Amino acid sequence: MRYFLLCIPFFLQACSSPSPAPAPDPAALSWEEVEQQAKGGAVQMMMWQGDPLINAYMNDYVVPAVADRYGIDLHIAGGQGNIIVQQLMAEMQAGKTDSELDLLWINGETFYQLRQIDGLYGPWTEALPNGQYVDWKNPFIARDFQQPVQGFECPWGNVQMAIIYNSAAVPEPPRDREALAGWVKAHPGRFTWDMHFTGLTFLKSLLIDIAGGQEALSGPFDEEKYRMYSERLWTYVREIRPYLWKEGKTFPEAVAPMHQLFASGELWFTMSNNDSEVDNKVLQGLFPETTRAYVWESGTIQNSHYLGIPRLSANKAGAMVVANFLLSPEAQYRKQDPQVWGDGTVLALDRLPEEWQQRFRELPGRKYAPRREEMQQRALPELAPEYMIRLADDFRKKIVEGSE
Repeated sequence: MRYFLLCIPFFLQACSSPSPAPAPDPAALSWEEVEQQAKGGAVQMMMWQGDPLINAYMNDYVVPAVADRYGIDLHIAGGQGNIIVQQLMAEMQAGKTDSELDLLWINGETFYQLRQIDGLYGPWTEALPNGQYVDWKNPFIARDFQQPVQGFECPWGNVQMAIIYNSAAVPEPPRDREALAGWVKAHPGRFTWDMHFTGLTFLKSLLIDIAGGQEALSGPFDEEKYRMYSERLWTYVREIRPYLWKEGKTFPEAVAPMHQLFASGELWFTMSNNDSEVDNKVLQGLFPETTRAYVWESGTIQNSHYLGIPRLSANKAGAMVVANFLLSPEAQYRKQDPQVWGDGTVLALDRLPEEWQQRFRELPGRKYAPRREEMQQRALPELAPEYMIRLADDFRKKIVEGSE
């Protein structure tokens, strides 16, 4: 018996299979090694899928491109914001070692929340070969909702909010909040905003204006300032609410249904965080050719959107290769074409090879929105992420539900 017991450890050691060695950190490898590690793997990406042109860009162009060039099987699932945060939190709380997600389309408040829970992998962006072309000197790219990205997310696109209107119905659109109040009272039911990202960005622009301009709320979140200026904002919203679409008793769930209301003529205004969207919607035939876009005299918010990798991703190398492709001059050029997506590039064009500089210069110009150079003069930086989180909560409680 004693002999048998003494042999048990040796028997178990002989029968047990050794645990696989963890994959090396791709950020510490050469790029050739990263591509080799990524080859033949699958990348699970989660992103907003609310626009058919964006979906076509990803499914018809990006997915086959990364398969052909890098042997990566890219799968795309719908989800954004809280959905991403909740899934990663649930995985961490369950003690999982591998996330079901590898690449995320995020910005601002989601980046903030994921950093709070240590949900992101990084730093990794300096390892990307195409990172050399990023316009890091642009503060609208280097900082996300006033947070330094610090290599934990990769810039993907840069946009500015635009107000969209039907010039056949509205020859002279209101250009500030006082004029808007007068306009909606004279034309009830024709204006509103949605309850999610685009509508909240509109409310942030109003908040900045009420506070006295872009410097008033710069820097970290300030509770005292928020309480003072948000109360003025809700007073303004309550003043115009009875004259909004559906008498302000409800708001569109997202920007896509608001676009549909505009296309049908029920609304005379819509809005977009992508200043080129008006052109691609007209080119698609979704918006009438009388559609135009503009920005408030006091400005509208400009921001960038980014790609993040979960800390528990099982295929970080594959996610990095996909991100590097999305950052390439080729992919950024195609994405900026108004007929494809119309998303502004995050690349500094003067850093690109001359061939690509020329191709970017030859992209079709805007016809229905102001030139980017004109809009840039009224570009407002994003506020600290807590402002948007608080605005979303207060808008729901104080306006939508009317409980306060």
